[in-house]
Amino acid sequence: MHKIGRGYPIVLGHRGASGYAPENTMKSFKLALDMDADGVELDVQMTYDGKLVVIHDELIDRTSNGKGWVKDHTLEELKEFNFNNHMEGYGFCEIPTLDEVLELFRGTGKLINIEIKSNIINYPGITKAVIDMVREHDMQDHVIYSSFNHQTCLEVEEYDPDAYVGFLYEDGFLNVPEYVRQNHGDALHPALYFLLDPLYMPRARKNGLEVNVWTINEEYQMELGCKLGITTIITNYPDRALRIVEKYKKN
Repeated sequence: MHKIGRGYPIVLGHRGASGYAPENTMKSFKLALDMDADGVELDVQMTYDGKLVVIHDELIDRTSNGKGWVKDHTLEELKEFNFNNHMEGYGFCEIPTLDEVLELFRGTGKLINIEIKSNIINYPGITKAVIDMVREHDMQDHVIYSSFNHQTCLEVEEYDPDAYVGFLYEDGFLNVPEYVRQNHGDALHPALYFLLDPLYMPRARKNGLEVNVWTINEEYQMELGCKLGITTIITNYPDRALRIVEKYKKN
């Protein structure tokens, strides 16, 4: 899979439908599915016992009632904590494994953007472990890989030459489209504010790259993304984005 664009933006729920439900939980992913989002974006890290879990922060303090590093807890220990992100009305939310989320999405035809969290803690073997699990679920054609660690992006290409790979970044270093193309990436994964550069989208197209933008939560930003021709809106509010995209298609 080297192109996902279809002439209007795809909508991915950022950590699920995280504007409404606890981020990176099964409840958030199921809600995004119920909203008929085109898929979800999620984050993968590795436990002390080498299991792949879905969580954004390297520390569990913000989103759970526990404390400490993901890497210092076993999966069994993490499953004891409540990851409801302190959102009232959601009760107890287990931390999901990547295996559980892939099983939820298997057969739906939806996309999953897996961000491999290796830029702060470079978990040994995480890239191969993620790709192997995606293969076990036969989901290769429905997964976008991304990372802020661009060495990880290269590793994805090494383990699966047919993978779709997006280079995440938020710093304004020079010649990014050319850099990503030269390193065999399929897409730019920029922070929203890069779209303010009027040359950004033309340069992306010139280099044959798709543009999957995070995190677009305001409707006027979604409308701008449609007008500029971005490939993907990654948002905490997939229902809002779907309405904007539908309106754009009709007009």
